[in-house]
Amino acid sequence: MADKNKVAEQYYAPPPDLGKWEAFRIFLWNSETGQVLGRTGSSWAKILLFYLIFYAILVGFFAAMLAIFYQTLDSKMPKWQMDGSLIGSNPGLGFRPMPDSANVESTLIYYRANDKGSVLKWATVIDEFLEQYRKKGSGGGEASGAENRVPCSPSTGALGEKQVCDVPVDKFNPCTSANQYNYEQAGPCVFLKLNKIFNWTPQPYNTTEDLPTNMPEDLKHHIKTMEGKPDANMVWVSCQGENPADVENIGPIQYIPGRGFPSYYYPFTNKEGYLSPLVAVLFEKPRTGVLINIECKAWAKNIFYDRYERRGSVHFELMVDRS
Repeated sequence: MADKNKVAEQYYAPPPDLGKWEAFRIFLWNSETGQVLGRTGSSWAKILLFYLIFYAILVGFFAAMLAIFYQTLDSKMPKWQMDGSLIGSNPGLGFRPMPDSANVESTLIYYRANDKGSVLKWATVIDEFLEQYRKKGSGGGEASGAENRVPCSPSTGALGEKQVCDVPVDKFNPCTSANQYNYEQAGPCVFLKLNKIFNWTPQPYNTTEDLPTNMPEDLKHHIKTMEGKPDANMVWVSCQGENPADVENIGPIQYIPGRGFPSYYYPFTNKEGYLSPLVAVLFEKPRTGVLINIECKAWAKNIFYDRYERRGSVHFELMVDRS
């Protein structure tokens, strides 16, 4: 009876004292137990099956959530528009040419008018910017949707479903590529554009009533001469020196092809081939060798101006040298 209740004694045998490389070899493949990297084949199969199922479920869940998310989006129309969007309903004003990308904080356009290399540098930057405006077809090397562009004017009727207004930049004389944008004549052209905001439509100052008090007098006079004409329906543009010294040094200015962005280019509805309208500002005779601070503004009843936040305006510096 005592023998039946006797518990067999068990002894612990320490593992054999193996060398470093021998222990590593046995870890890789143990011929006695059939283990690979410390696990048997069935153990590895269970682990691989578990992770296969786990990641398949994870990928399936992510794909389902992504599919549901994309059902809420429209590839042609943003979900949040105007004041409901992050960019709001106040379009910003931009300029070209921009300085080198290495100087991201710089807004200085500086060149030497008698240096062909210096002139060519800025002309090339503008050429690259205007390249998309010169593409007119859908063939090889052309822009998608360029065939949708048609000539427009204030008297143009409603456009077709796919049609958009063309921007004939090659007619912006003397601000053309063939003339190197007048940089060699020390009277450079700077191109202005409004940032695109989906479904935004300008409310133009097309009469002399309720004009802002801070609007330049020359622009007020221009609006007065255009009052009652179809050409008065546009987002007006003005450029001035920021300080009294800049006003003296900036010289006469021309706006090509007109004093602003015509209303028939708006609203932007993401039609294929659409291009933002441009205004080429020709600084005819800026004083050479002097840094000129310039502020350009866009004028419409629904464009609000704030110099410190750069709302409705853009700032840059111009310096033309001849030495």
